[in-house]
Amino acid sequence: MLNAGVIGAGHLGKIHLKLLNQSDKYNLVGFYDSNPEAAKNISEEFGYRSYETMESLIKDCDMVDVVTPTLYHSDCAKKVLNAGKHLFIEKPITKTVQEAEEIRELAKKNGVRGQVGQVERFNPAFTAVNNQIVNPMFIEAHRLAEFNPRGTDVSVVLDLMIHDIDAILSVVNSKVKTVTANGVSVISQTPDIANARIEFENGCVANLTASRISMKNMRKSRFFQKDAYISIDFLDKKCEVVKMKDAPNNPDEFAMILTNAEGIQKQIYFENPNVNTNNAILDELEAFADSINNNTTPTVTLSQGTEALRVAMQIIENFKTL
Repeated sequence: MLNAGVIGAGHLGKIHLKLLNQSDKYNLVGFYDSNPEAAKNISEEFGYRSYETMESLIKDCDMVDVVTPTLYHSDCAKKVLNAGKHLFIEKPITKTVQEAEEIRELAKKNGVRGQVGQVERFNPAFTAVNNQIVNPMFIEAHRLAEFNPRGTDVSVVLDLMIHDIDAILSVVNSKVKTVTANGVSVISQTPDIANARIEFENGCVANLTASRISMKNMRKSRFFQKDAYISIDFLDKKCEVVKMKDAPNNPDEFAMILTNAEGIQKQIYFENPNVNTNNAILDELEAFADSINNNTTPTVTLSQGTEALRVAMQIIENFKTL
């Protein structure tokens, strides 16, 4: 078992503490939080050991899980990596691309592994079909949430849209060519609603919309590729695959057949892949343990986290020109 500790015991940090404590792959040694009173309350309520300093916690760990506000990610990560410990860090990896690149290089220099907490990569609806997403050419993503003051210290792009940016980058095998975007601040000091269009060098286009002042929650993405359409509902954990194949000579009477202008007939097939129930946060933490123990590449590398942040920052920078 890997000795693990958590830096930051806020809402998400407490979830990570609980899951690391119940995991068979980790031994939770404790946590550090900069608020002594909050740390004392958490320690008394749950029995987790509270460390007085970040450095003393890091010293006792093999892996450190950074779940602080984004503003403090870089400083915490550098201390973890300079101590030669493996790093799990919540999304977004840092507040700037330069900080992310520094962390990536520091991990490489010290020979340790790092994984970014892009939890939607472990969403069972996504994992059920992501191997069927092959060379998508048009993508639509909608991520809408009811207002919650937590997370409004950053733009909705870094708060919500970055989930879809990362998922899209993981399935589009091409570099980003251009980014255009628009954002509106309604209640926060940073944009609460954003729309972005990402064009890739291979011709793929992705339209992304994110809002944190919606009347309802929605997390849906649609992927269109040659002879197939794949729909993923990240919120309700459902997915659907619609494929088109050449129609047989003698189709079934109930078969759905389409005929194009050239007279070519295609048959439509509907698939509803099995979606397993899981705890995505536990899965991502344990997948990181496996990468450490088996000396393999983490599912969401620091480099991938950096690229997702790079695109997110390009989107945010576009806001300034409008």
